[in-house]
Amino acid sequence: MKLKMLSKFVTAATLYLCVSSLVTAADYDVVILNGRVMDPETKLDAVRNVGIKDGIITAITEHSIKGTKTIDATGQIVAPGFIDLHAHGQNIGDYRMQAMQGVTTMLELESGVLPISDWYSDQGAKGLPLNYGAAAGWTYARIATFSDTKPEATADYFQNAQSRDDWKMDIASPEQLDEIIKFIEQGLDEGGLGIGINAGYAPGHGQKEFYALAELAAERNVATYTHVRYASNEEPQSSFEAVKELIGNAAITGAHMHLCHINSTSLKDIYTILPMVETAKDQGINVTVGAYPYGAASTVVGAAMFQGEGWRERMGSTAENFQLGVERMTEEQLADYQKNSPGTFIVWHFLDEQNPEDLARLDASILSPDVMIESDEMFWMHMDEQGHVHNYDGDEWPLPEGMFSHPRSNGTFAKILRSYVRERKLMSMQDALRKMTLMPAQTLEKFVPQMKKKGRIQEGMDADIVVFNPDTISDVGTYEKPNQPAVGVQALLVNGQLVVSEGELIKSAAPGLPIRRAIKKN
Repeated sequence: MKLKMLSKFVTAATLYLCVSSLVTAADYDVVILNGRVMDPETKLDAVRNVGIKDGIITAITEHSIKGTKTIDATGQIVAPGFIDLHAHGQNIGDYRMQAMQGVTTMLELESGVLPISDWYSDQGAKGLPLNYGAAAGWTYARIATFSDTKPEATADYFQNAQSRDDWKMDIASPEQLDEIIKFIEQGLDEGGLGIGINAGYAPGHGQKEFYALAELAAERNVATYTHVRYASNEEPQSSFEAVKELIGNAAITGAHMHLCHINSTSLKDIYTILPMVETAKDQGINVTVGAYPYGAASTVVGAAMFQGEGWRERMGSTAENFQLGVERMTEEQLADYQKNSPGTFIVWHFLDEQNPEDLARLDASILSPDVMIESDEMFWMHMDEQGHVHNYDGDEWPLPEGMFSHPRSNGTFAKILRSYVRERKLMSMQDALRKMTLMPAQTLEKFVPQMKKKGRIQEGMDADIVVFNPDTISDVGTYEKPNQPAVGVQALLVNGQLVVSEGELIKSAAPGLPIRRAIKKN
């Protein structure tokens, strides 16, 4: 009798174990097997299997696991998806180009936008492959106030305003400043990710206005993201002065102030500006910093920095530094576009990466432990027969022939991994990943709770994951032939869903979710 009961118990236990095994086999939606898993927060760097369920990483293990979808990551690195805090192109083609180099979250923070509610609604309707979000845009508030219009959550609103100088150069009256602040407050109430301060496009604003924005950021416990007021190698009104102004406002108000693209802001003065920023951080001033690995910027041809007496001397620039489409501009072209089409996007070359001294300046900004990587990604554009430039908002993939942008738009993160890690060995893989994942997440997570679950490969984190070949990942686009996606990303998952599989974009993939602060209830 006891033997029969024991036999039944063993049979039942065996059946239970078999059923449990079946449940375990189906317990993951996606498994990533045999990859070199690298997490910059815990410093994990080992071959592991990763299990994903309902968009969350639920297992990182040495043990065998199975799932509905299997990705063989043998010989590949499995890392958190790259987080880009500085991305301007917000059409679906722009997102797809970023996906091909491993980006999973793409945020418009420096320029920002208004109205925030309209922007999130419009982005949500596009079926985007990556996570998206934006800050409340100060320049939009300024344009609306000075032009007595309602802001529109489009790039066209900003570009079309380039023909006006009042919002760029005039100090706001007390009444106007009140209106500007109210626009920004509304954007924050609607869930904006902080305050985008594109000060370089409106350098005539008063000291009090910039200070008021820092005070507001401190009061609302959000960050500002600033393209500083001046860009000049020479004093007065130098890049050094503008960065010092930002640091001063952060020190006095206690605001978290993010300095965008220190590589281009500094022009050729990085050896003076970077130590000042690092000293400020060492003293506990809440300043964070980003940079991209290129010696050329991209902006509108009618930007305030390209105006006024002596701008060529301050910027060390002639028409040859300007690139329209894939060709350098002539003096006649530059004058024509600045007068008649000032909102046209161009590429502006300020450092020559073939020159060892200029390359060393660029490297200084990228290699600083305090500097994270951000792309300053731009729209993909095309030129019509009349020479007018238009942002591409179509759905075609690959992007149509003739499209152009700054190569940072599809190569920033891949270039870091190719040039700085693999070829020149100036940076470890773990440090590169930290600069592209954990540091951006930590920049936002104190006031954007979603970011606490991004930028890490850990159980319980969002399954925003890139799988790439460290031996082949490369930026391919150039200034002359920019319309070439990066290579080397085998798989990209956003919220647990594949966007890139076996190196190819999945055109129908649309798992991107809004990154947004809580909306204030009336």
